[in-house]
Amino acid sequence: MPERNATTRPPSRVGTWFDHHLYSFVASLGRIARRPWATLLTVGVMAVAFALPLGLWLVLNNVARFSGDVQRSRVVSVFLKPQVDVARARTLAQSLRARGDVGNVVLRTPDEGLAQLRAQGLGEAIDAVAGEDGTGNPLPSVLVVTPRGDEALLATSLQRLPEADLVQHDAVWRQRLDGWLRFGGRVALVLAALLGIGALLVVGNTVRLDIQSRREEIGVLQHLGASDGFIRRPFLYLGAWYGLAAGALALGLLTLAWLALQAPLADLAARYGSRFTLAGVDPQQGAWILLGATVLGWLGAGVAAGHTLRQTRPTEA
Repeated sequence: MPERNATTRPPSRVGTWFDHHLYSFVASLGRIARRPWATLLTVGVMAVAFALPLGLWLVLNNVARFSGDVQRSRVVSVFLKPQVDVARARTLAQSLRARGDVGNVVLRTPDEGLAQLRAQGLGEAIDAVAGEDGTGNPLPSVLVVTPRGDEALLATSLQRLPEADLVQHDAVWRQRLDGWLRFGGRVALVLAALLGIGALLVVGNTVRLDIQSRREEIGVLQHLGASDGFIRRPFLYLGAWYGLAAGALALGLLTLAWLALQAPLADLAARYGSRFTLAGVDPQQGAWILLGATVLGWLGAGVAAGHTLRQTRPTEA
């Protein structure tokens, strides 16, 4: 008797829970494989809903990266007076580097500016301005100052320098670009929320239809005393599979778009002397996207299954 009891001991609750999770995991995948066209339609709609906000987010990231995270627009150019020689300009640049509100200072001498203009094909205009002998250099020394704090305050203080003739900085353009980037980020969040809700509804409706098609089977389980969690578990995995497949397809669509745009954009940037290349989704971002899509599918299935099962659960007379 003891030996027979040992051999017929029922499995533990943990083992039963694990076995049912494993069964639900495999059975939900098999249910998807048995309906390839319906699955492809559901996954395709969800993938488009995921790809649209993700694509906008990638565009904004590339715009911010193309503008150098808007750092180059913060540069303040100080044009020194014509009578300030190069030695005095170097001394002034060294003193500015010691200031706490200055990140870096680059000195562009008149000779460097003249060489740059000649390289751009403006040699004849420079010779005309310099005089008939061509020995004069009308260009002043320029200090390119990178601010460490607020560039508007720095530009105001640099304008007070006795050596400064003109101070230029693109604060207005930078503020406008910052505003557009913030607006675009908010649009991406709103779009992601709306399309995320749409993806939840798509999964929820698909799971609801699946529950309705198995209504008799579910009714038998409910009469036998099965809990809603037990019955809902396979549908949760079904929604997770939908979300994971949709996330993978969305990444595939974004990758195709990246491949289609990368070469033309690189060629366009090269014509402007830039080495800018379009950045896509890196592996870490891709993993988070897949995880988020899977969670959305799980949540959509859970909401739909829970609501439907509460309506179909028999009540005692």
